[in-house]
Amino acid sequence: MGHREDLLEGAKRCLLEKGFMRTTARDIVKESGTNLASIGYHYGSKDALLVQAYISLVGDTGDAFEGNVEDTEPGSLERFELVWSNIIGTMKQPGSVWRLSMEALALGDRMPEVRERLSQAQREAGRSLVPLLMGGTEEGVSDETADTVGLFYVTLMTGLIAQWSFDPDTAPEADQLAAGLRRVVEAAVATGGGP
Repeated sequence: MGHREDLLEGAKRCLLEKGFMRTTARDIVKESGTNLASIGYHYGSKDALLVQAYISLVGDTGDAFEGNVEDTEPGSLERFELVWSNIIGTMKQPGSVWRLSMEALALGDRMPEVRERLSQAQREAGRSLVPLLMGGTEEGVSDETADTVGLFYVTLMTGLIAQWSFDPDTAPEADQLAAGLRRVVEAAVATGGGP
């Protein structure tokens, strides 16, 4: 690996151990076996590197979302429940990457560069959730769909992360989410506001 990759891997380990606010550039350099100048050269700043490390950690975790979704109908409640069950499974794991999301939310004003970069990443996160739940490919997700359906899923995920971080004993399971969605859709259809 080169310095760029070493820095990224070191930053990922530091984030999981210390979080955004407590990780220093020196921590990353020590963990990666590189030097301080290489952070600026490869990433521009420590915060930019931490954002890339976080996005990479989320991507690594996101691979677990799929599970065996190919056995379910895209857009179905069955797929909805399966995917959210897989997502919730990642929240239950010790040392879950999702606690970093709560730190970023809580300290966003104190970490403006991190906040700005993660805000930009939200649309793409929604874009990647749409095909997982509804079928198709990321490339086929329009900006309008990413900005509506995708952000709906991101909002649901953010709420789940908050609940699982705050009180895992009372946080919802996927079957509860599917039952709630079913009731909302049934009520909308019954009142003429549905599809």
